[in-house]
Amino acid sequence: MGSRHLDVCKLDQGATMIEQKQIIMIVDDALINLQILIEVLGDEYEIVFATNGKDALAIAENNHPDLILLDIQMPDMNGYEVCKAIKSISCLQGVPVIFLTAMSQQEDEVVGLKLGAVDYITKPFNTDVVRLRVKNHLELKHFRDNQARLALLDGLTGIPNRRAFDEQLHREWSRALRSQALLSLIMIDIDHFKSYNDTYGHLGGDDCLKQVAAALLASMRASDFAARFGGEEFVCILNESDATGALITAGRIRTKVESLFIPHIASPVSPYVTISLGTVTLIPSEDVASDYLIKMADQMLYMAKDKGRNRTEQWIMI
Repeated sequence: MGSRHLDVCKLDQGATMIEQKQIIMIVDDALINLQILIEVLGDEYEIVFATNGKDALAIAENNHPDLILLDIQMPDMNGYEVCKAIKSISCLQGVPVIFLTAMSQQEDEVVGLKLGAVDYITKPFNTDVVRLRVKNHLELKHFRDNQARLALLDGLTGIPNRRAFDEQLHREWSRALRSQALLSLIMIDIDHFKSYNDTYGHLGGDDCLKQVAAALLASMRASDFAARFGGEEFVCILNESDATGALITAGRIRTKVESLFIPHIASPVSPYVTISLGTVTLIPSEDVASDYLIKMADQMLYMAKDKGRNRTEQWIMI
């Protein structure tokens, strides 16, 4: 069995609604141990729990805990087996696992550490030790998560970077391939950006990029994904968006950028900054890779440039 709370969990429900608590998953088949740990940790963290390994894996995938306290001696699947299974699930690989054990032999600790555990807490529990070890490992995970997040952001515009886009496209392509759902991509290029930099300087160019990125985000649905592709190019992934929806979104982005009225006296297209866009809509196939989506969107973008810029060209493969 698994749940968000036990009756013994003394959570401050008002505080829970106000701030997002870190999630700890406790896995132990002894209810008395669950009760002790929830009483020790429940005021500060959100608790999910399981009493066996099978439930633990399902609950972990659904809740994405920040830390797992895992008993070693359990029926069916022992803690070592559960830990090994957790570390094989991509979305859980970075979650720290602390083993709960009555064992004290050094060789048992070696086994757990080799499987990817970060620490041991022995029974009977010393509540101060539990609090401090949990706190230390959660702070370390928070730091690592922040570092990983920053590595996926473009340093100038603050939106996702090319690496983040590549990872997101892989996920969305795989998802759409499995469900045979529509997937759309928009490639965007700021018109005559080199001339803009030559005229207004690189600091002016940086400010232009920031404003265009902000306009891009303001034009997207919450479920869509926007990133800086490189230089003056941006890209958007629209999941489950048909060709009409992609064209509407592209038009909204183009209009939003144009309405910023960023002066561009060196542009032969307009006295203000404009963008060109290429959109592609398809249902993924085993016959092609996700790079094909980028290739075709790029071709549409260059077609938009060849036809005078400040426009959208579209390609559909359904």
